[in-house]
Amino acid sequence: MVCATITTTSTFAANPDQGENLVKRWCAGCHLVAADQKGARADAPTFASIAARPDFDPAKLAFFLLDPHPKMPNMQLSRDEASDIAAYIGTLK
Repeated sequence: MVCATITTTSTFAANPDQGENLVKRWCAGCHLVAADQKGARADAPTFASIAARPDFDPAKLAFFLLDPHPKMPNMQLSRDEASDIAAYIGTLK
């Protein structure tokens, strides 16, 4: 008798390069997302300051982006897009 065990794991690799493209297109109107950017809303945190928070967690940020707070527009991001954005912000530590 042969017995086989199949284990499935989900391997997900967020793409920070794609995240950078997304934030430049969707987030730069309010947030400072790049060092060379001119202008951002004074009440919107910079992405570098978000990444520098001691409790920064890309998974939690990606989850938040799927249903953001009322001041932030709901951009209807996919899970992959939210994860890519969070991965990009994580590179700014």
